[in-house]
Amino acid sequence: MRLVFAGTPETAVPALEALLASDHEVVAVVTRPDARAGRGRTLHPSPVKSVAVERGIEVLTPTSPKDAEFQARLREIAPDACPVVAYGALLPPEVLDVPTHGWVNLHFSVLPAWRGAAPVQRAIMAGDEATGATTFVIEEGLDTGPVLGIMTEAIRPDDTSGTLLDRLAHAGAGLLVATMDGLASGDLVPVPQPAEGVSHAAKLTTADAQVTWTTPAYAVHRHVRGCTPAPGAWTTFRGERLGVGPVTLADADAEVAARPDGTALAPGEILATKRAVHVGTVAGAVTLGEVRPQGKKPMAAADWARGVRIDAGEAFATATTLS
Repeated sequence: MRLVFAGTPETAVPALEALLASDHEVVAVVTRPDARAGRGRTLHPSPVKSVAVERGIEVLTPTSPKDAEFQARLREIAPDACPVVAYGALLPPEVLDVPTHGWVNLHFSVLPAWRGAAPVQRAIMAGDEATGATTFVIEEGLDTGPVLGIMTEAIRPDDTSGTLLDRLAHAGAGLLVATMDGLASGDLVPVPQPAEGVSHAAKLTTADAQVTWTTPAYAVHRHVRGCTPAPGAWTTFRGERLGVGPVTLADADAEVAARPDGTALAPGEILATKRAVHVGTVAGAVTLGEVRPQGKKPMAAADWARGVRIDAGEAFATATTLS
């Protein structure tokens, strides 16, 4: 089939490369316009655009899919299907109707669970044991279109959203190619999503990423993993934001995460030893891995603690949110 691929971030690159290696022809790529990044705020192409340019593929970067010039060019290309992976813009009806087999989205959950912008992050934060990827035909509703293919993937106890998304991006690339194969042969029939089991994965904001120490240790552990690497979990210490990298559940067999008198740490209370930094929650404690002081590079939590000289009973903020 003649394909127009739509995608923007690094997550979409494995799928694009898999389609380029398949029997189908990727005749053009649609991606978001170049964006400013870095200290110099210089313009940078999306990862998908970089691959397309390297392969000599036509690149379309409309500011909006509603752009008349973009829509005219899409009609000229006349694709059989438009596979989509994390493109980042809503597609209007006049665009959805162009390809013969529609726009086929690779979504990183088993629909109808976790419809929306942050399915991987929300699955980890909710404590799900498994997730996966779904290919479906895009319609006007949010991730509500009929399903073409599904794969599943276990969520490992130490998975962050970054590591899990990387696995799903590569495994899902194969699913997307298989979906294109099935559409080309006529063997695939779209199946409506079930009405039961619907959940929504709203985009995570910086405010959402603040650690709530008044939840149990297992919930803090899930929260930090779900927010790693983006938007990045954080807390406040002495009035300043402190980024929190991976954490682990405190291992009582290795070193007791408790006050010298044996009583449990209060929510947010910090216990720094020579080799580790433990933080109390409403039930249990976690051990910090890396931290990121404001304006500084990430460092081992134990090194940070030695530098700031934590007082006995000192704690991270449990409620205050910085803007």
